Amino acid sequence: MTGFPTENTNEYTAATWTVEGNNLVYCGKDGVFIKPSAMDVWTSIYANNDKFSVNPDSALPEYEFSRFPAEPVILLSGKSPDTIKINLVGRSGSEYTYISSKDSDQLFIGNTWYPFTLSDYEECLDKLKAQNVVFGQSITVGQLIWLKTQPDLGIELIDDLQSCTPAEIQAPTTLNSAEWGLEAELYNYQKDGVYFLTLIANQGLGCILGDEMGLGKTVQVIALMLAENFQGRSPTLVVAPATILENWRRELAQFSPSLSVLVHAGSNRAGIASKLSGIDVVVTSYDIAVRDEPMLSSIRWNLLVLDEAQSIKNPDAQRSIAVKNLNRRVSLAVTGTPVENKLTDLWSLSNFALPGLLGKRADFETLFENTDSDASQLAPLVSPILLRRRVKDVAKDLPERIDIPQPISMSKKMAEMYEQVRLAIIEEYGKSASLVSLQRLRMFCTHPLLAGFALADPTEHMPKYQRLIELLEEIFSRREKCLIFTGYTGMTDILMHDLSKRFVDQYFNFIDGRVPVPDRQTIVDAFSISPTSGALILNPRAAGVGLNITAANHVIHYNPEWNPALEDQASARAYRRKQTRPVTVHQLYFVDSVEEVVVGRLKLKRGLSEHAAIGHKGDSTASAVMRALTLSPLSKIGALE
Repeated sequence: MTGFPTENTNEYTAATWTVEGNNLVYCGKDGVFIKPSAMDVWTSIYANNDKFSVNPDSALPEYEFSRFPAEPVILLSGKSPDTIKINLVGRSGSEYTYISSKDSDQLFIGNTWYPFTLSDYEECLDKLKAQNVVFGQSITVGQLIWLKTQPDLGIELIDDLQSCTPAEIQAPTTLNSAEWGLEAELYNYQKDGVYFLTLIANQGLGCILGDEMGLGKTVQVIALMLAENFQGRSPTLVVAPATILENWRRELAQFSPSLSVLVHAGSNRAGIASKLSGIDVVVTSYDIAVRDEPMLSSIRWNLLVLDEAQSIKNPDAQRSIAVKNLNRRVSLAVTGTPVENKLTDLWSLSNFALPGLLGKRADFETLFENTDSDASQLAPLVSPILLRRRVKDVAKDLPERIDIPQPISMSKKMAEMYEQVRLAIIEEYGKSASLVSLQRLRMFCTHPLLAGFALADPTEHMPKYQRLIELLEEIFSRREKCLIFTGYTGMTDILMHDLSKRFVDQYFNFIDGRVPVPDRQTIVDAFSISPTSGALILNPRAAGVGLNITAANHVIHYNPEWNPALEDQASARAYRRKQTRPVTVHQLYFVDSVEEVVVGRLKLKRGLSEHAAIGHKGDSTASAVMRALTLSPLSKIGALE
């Protein structure tokens, strides 16, 4: 390099200093440029080093020269989770300058020159390199979480991100789930949810979808499956409680008919992994996942979905250990109750979604107690991977009434008992079977105890009752109330006796024909003003009209009625004027049973009603009776075994 000649001569100017980027450059009288080290500059100013004929502080009076080095700091900027930038900066006080690890040992912050060295931070830089963190480039949510959870990184981290929680992320208008093959119209908040899920999946991470009940978590997950499949990434394994396997099968068939689906259970349970190859989505239960863990682990799942993921809240449970051992690229925990009883619940879910996020369990339990203050400290650590929307937050996007059918498969034992009752009816009535003859089957589907079968526990061999308990756990965890409708006094007695023992702090009462009419409003008032959550167990004929019970925003039809008007009037106890929240209506029924016939007739009659077909009394028809008697859950049994 040469200096600058003076005008009209070949002579060089006197020695001088210039600033080039973050470095000082010295040009001697001979016109040769050199880049002195920070030590050379420092000693020339503060140690009377005569290496240079002129000192930089004399040549550059507009600049200050610091005796003390600038501090290296990592700066996070951009917007989480999609444009997270990481840079290395030199800082003095509140001011800093961007640098890179290959820069020299000096820098300028404003008009002040500082010595700068990274030699003391080599261990930290090696850690960053091992995580594929490159200064000046974007990083993933996973790398961000890693950075924030390193207590001994060895260098300060400045978080200047425009962070937003997953619930604040909005989908671009270009998001087109129909292009992937989704046959459903998503609400705006569901589009936002799907967009977040795809962002996480594209980064090869995991997350927790913690939307409240009724917000359509399943359809959002199905949209993610389709998006992944559209990009050539498959297969997906869904692990869910046995009670909702049939619901998953039906919703996959409805919303994503282009995906091949196999329910890995019962007679469809594959004995070897090769039988699952080529299937887009495999659905199985937690119990089977435990039994078949060696086989399921031999497959590299693109997406592993745990539905009702609170099932793994106990880290020591066999099911928790088994599913966490499954080989997958992306982990998705789906639950309406991320924290049920204690903060360790959230640790276990996070340990599945993104192992190591919250550190070792022993350390976590030492740091975080089950207090509100500790929960608030924990929230920022988990928030990047927890998508949690509440009904009240998105109520403007929701219909006033959300109907959720809950098709349930019988356990093998229950199906065998059902078959005994069915065959006995056929033998007794033959072709003259009528609606009365189906009453025994309907009572059995309500609960085998009503049909004379002895069971030690109401949940024993009874998936519908198990599902009811699961729903109540989520409703009560939100401190909300519900109405449970059943037409059988025997079932009311079972519910009152059992639920009050399972949920000791909740309010329970009932209204059926045994309660005098003048006393019914008193019960409703007590339920409404109760400071705790709880349930009223109601007979749709005795309590299905005349009562205003808007304190409840959940309705559970425990057994379907032949007459749609009877069910709709019952639902209207909560879904009516003065109700300020969307009402979620659950209809529980067994597939391949008399209850599926009843539900089918309900749909038909509602359709007729909408088309002005009036005068129908809601009675069963002879053809419906005969179809109900021909259905056998044993013919398709296996969803639970």
